[in-house]
Amino acid sequence: AIIVYRLPWTWKCSKLLMKFIHAGLNTIAMILAIVSMVAVFDFHNAKNIPNMYSLHSWIGLTAVIFYSLQLFFGFAVFLLPFAPVHLRTALMPIHVYSGLTIFATVIATALMGITEKLIFALENPSYSASPPEATFVNCLGLLLVIFGSLILWMASRPHWKRPPEENTKILRPIGATPEGTEVESRMTNSGNTDKSDLRSNTEADRKPNIKFDDAGQRSTM
Repeated sequence: AIIVYRLPWTWKCSKLLMKFIHAGLNTIAMILAIVSMVAVFDFHNAKNIPNMYSLHSWIGLTAVIFYSLQLFFGFAVFLLPFAPVHLRTALMPIHVYSGLTIFATVIATALMGITEKLIFALENPSYSASPPEATFVNCLGLLLVIFGSLILWMASRPHWKRPPEENTKILRPIGATPEGTEVESRMTNSGNTDKSDLRSNTEADRKPNIKFDDAGQRSTM
């Protein structure tokens, strides 16, 4: 959902369609988060395990609450056509920053959760003995860190940003750099300059002809 605007091959799609895809993916993620939380509370209650005592549970619940607020305000401000443009412009940086913060918080929550599960589940051999289960889950944690870093990198690169709506018809090639865009703009500007020069030259050529015609009319008069 975060990088749906950052994929160059989606720039040809309309902005409204990308908004619906962005909102739809976030809605699916929210539903999955609620289902997982219900499953966790049911499991704890069935096993007589206390709820909400660990840092993992505190940060996880906080992330889900802020994620629901993020989703609600995203629908109300950016998807529905009622919010004025100046309000959307003012809230967009906050929306982007809070989305990235929630994403990083969820990655941290997942890392704490799998570590906590290993400590409680592995008894013989223990987690400190590095059994195959511990190695497997530690590798999973590293993959989560790499995944989160990749998403944050893509979301923070200016040349991955979706171009303005009026420029989406002339798309940059995948992997193009801002320098390429500057070259294209210079070529466009030079083309416009050539056209203006051609126009001015044509007008300059016309002036002697006009003067010649005027002189001919005066002579006949």
